[in-house]
Amino acid sequence: SAARTKAAKPLAQRVTEAMQQLGMAGGRFEVALVKQAEPQSFGLETVELLVAGHAGSAPRPLAKVASGGELSRLALAIAVTTAQRRRTRPRAGEAQPGTLIFDEIDAGVGGAVADTVGRLLKQLGASTQVMAVTHLAQVAACADAHFVVAKSGQGGATLSSVQAVSGESRVSEIARMLGGGHL
Repeated sequence: SAARTKAAKPLAQRVTEAMQQLGMAGGRFEVALVKQAEPQSFGLETVELLVAGHAGSAPRPLAKVASGGELSRLALAIAVTTAQRRRTRPRAGEAQPGTLIFDEIDAGVGGAVADTVGRLLKQLGASTQVMAVTHLAQVAACADAHFVVAKSGQGGATLSSVQAVSGESRVSEIARMLGGGHL
């Protein structure tokens, strides 16, 4: 309980700062510690994550207010924030996440925000494996490895294929993503 109380405010502040770079300007993140009447196996309180996605809105429970894209960007903000802490003050025996997967992280963003998303994913990838499904060239260009997922119809069924691209093929794919057509 003491550790949660000590960590809640700094975590909320750092996640709020990260939100400003991720297309959620004026948004706020809060960690509410709700005391339980009786001690529970999980502690003396429950932890509730609250978010205000933009300026002028009151923080509300994350599960009730965030869209899929906002959830992914908030997850990125939390992951980057906590990864920075693990690198600066790792605890003995502290488990490192194996793989983080982000989907729809680029929903509703573009331009400079998409570039920031890509850079933060790359930064996070320095401490853990990151996979992101993206439709934005700015995000894909920051990746260490690039795979193209395609769907096709065959005999009344939809089939998916995955192909690694590198070198000139990767450059062509990122150009295709920018232009929206086939090269």
